[in-house]
Amino acid sequence: MKGKQVLVIMALILCCTTMGACAGTSMGKEAPRMAKEQLKAKLGSPDLIIIDVRTASDWESSDLKIQGAVREDPKAVNAWVNQYPKDKTLVFYCS
Repeated sequence: MKGKQVLVIMALILCCTTMGACAGTSMGKEAPRMAKEQLKAKLGSPDLIIIDVRTASDWESSDLKIQGAVREDPKAVNAWVNQYPKDKTLVFYCS
């Protein structure tokens, strides 16, 4: 893969598995993990994009959100996945 490695928190795998949002992706490979301490150290970096893929109702009812994260519909991955630069570090979370 060119550019920075795309990092995916394992929670995304759980969301995708239960919602079927990742149909057509290679689920045979384990996604790289990022510890919360690693993420905290990167917060504020222009090379980091945090994408919250919780369902709309879970996102709206939660008081816990990562500052600067954008929310995307996990059931519409194909509609938004290409809008993010491939040279950035993408972190997805859903919990």
